[in-house]
Amino acid sequence: MDLDAELARARDLDVSELADAIESIGFECTRCGACCKGYEADDGPEPHTATVFPDEVRALQDAAGGDSDGESGPPTEWRDVARPMPYGLVEGDDGPEGETFEWALQTTACGDCRFYEEDGSGQGACQVHEDRPLICETYPFSVALGGTSQPMGEAVDEEGVVRAHECEGLGRDISREDAEELARALKERAIRELREARGVTEAYEPVETGPGEVVVHDSEGAKRPDGTRVQ
Repeated sequence: MDLDAELARARDLDVSELADAIESIGFECTRCGACCKGYEADDGPEPHTATVFPDEVRALQDAAGGDSDGESGPPTEWRDVARPMPYGLVEGDDGPEGETFEWALQTTACGDCRFYEEDGSGQGACQVHEDRPLICETYPFSVALGGTSQPMGEAVDEEGVVRAHECEGLGRDISREDAEELARALKERAIRELREARGVTEAYEPVETGPGEVVVHDSEGAKRPDGTRVQ
C-alpha cells in the first residue's frame, strides 16, 4: 500500500462533499452509550476498542488529571488512559505478550471505555468529551481509504468514500452546520490515521519480548504499556 498516495487522497477530500454524505443519511447522538461499551460476541465478551493517537493520550492524561471542580492536578498515568491494542498479542502464562501496533482507549473491568459513565436515567456521558479522540468525535462515520480505520459499515455516498457503522442515531435530522463540523473532523481523522500509519512504518524496529512482556509500536517508536520508551 502506498501510504503517501492515500495521504494525498485524504488531503484532497472535499469537506462539502463529506458533509453532503453525512447530511443525506442524518445523525444525532442519542447518548445510548453503545459505541463506548463492551459487548457480547459469539466467543465471549469483547471490550470496547477504539484507536487513540499518542498525542491524544497525553491530552487525555491532562484532561483527566483535574479534580471535580475543574482545578488542574497531576496528570493521569498513561496506562490509565490507553492500553496496548490487543490485536497481534498472544496469551502467555503471565498474560498477554508480544508486539502490537498502536494504542486503544483503556477499559474498565466490564469492558467499557474508562471515560464512559451513565446518569440515573441510563443516558451515557463522556467524562472527557471536549478532549475526546477523533475516532470518538467522528463515530459512527469513517472514510474508506487504505491505511485508515474503517468500521464495518455501509457506504452512504455514491463513491463509497463515507461509511457509516450501525448506530441508533443514524437517520435523524442533522443541520448543515453540524454536518460540516463532523465532515471536517472526519477529514482530519483520515489524515491523522495515515500520518500515524506512515510514522509507525518509518519508526518500526522489531523488539524481542520475553514472557509477559508487551511492546507497542506507534509513530514515536517502541514503548512499554506504561508509555515509556523501549531503550
